[in-house]
Amino acid sequence: MSLKIRLTRGGAKKRPYYRIVVADARAPRDGRFIDKVGVYDPMKAKDDPARIVLEADKIQAWLAKGAQPTDRVLRFLDAAGLAKRPARNNPQKAEPGEKAKERAAKRAEKAAAPAEDAAA
Repeated sequence: MSLKIRLTRGGAKKRPYYRIVVADARAPRDGRFIDKVGVYDPMKAKDDPARIVLEADKIQAWLAKGAQPTDRVLRFLDAAGLAKRPARNNPQKAEPGEKAKERAAKRAEKAAAPAEDAAA
């Protein structure tokens, strides 16, 4: 059984409120969970201490048992000093795709053609 520490959404429409829970990876997002280990209220100010409330002892216990946090929860745990989030590096992310490179090459050809005609 693979365990995840993840968010479950609650609250009303346009007013999200999340619980941080430990759940089986196969369970639905807002469905069955094993333990509630914190809350996240994105509607509160970023500097408000009640925006993210974590139960550190429960989280440490579940991490020791092998529960894997999702990316978003790992950010919260890293900010709280409970887990280390490795830095990511993707140098190809800003590189344009193949089609964009082809379009740029065609544009460069069109721009070079009138310059050659004027020189001749």
